[in-house]
Amino acid sequence: MSDELPEHYVSIRKRFKEFGNALNDLGKITDESGPIDHKNSHLIQLAASAAIRSEGAVHSHARRALELGASPDELYHSLILITSTIGFPNVAAAISWVDDIVMEKK
Repeated sequence: MSDELPEHYVSIRKRFKEFGNALNDLGKITDESGPIDHKNSHLIQLAASAAIRSEGAVHSHARRALELGASPDELYHSLILITSTIGFPNVAAAISWVDDIVMEKK
């Protein structure tokens, strides 16, 4: 997992330790409960994050997918695939948020 966790997320985990531990456990359990590998798991979560227009989650899952070997093209394709589901404006916003991470890595 990335060392660059959002400050707000870290704050919530510190203030509400039991809740934060439950969130962490949920993430681990769901990630390990099936046949989808970690990289593709983050690509799926990237698409879901775009659907709810969560810039922070898009940044987080894009960063983690890249760390697990995803290419920028895979990030963008995971978003383009959902255009007919969430609409072009949402996809365009998510692409701009992924651009933030891809440009940061260059």
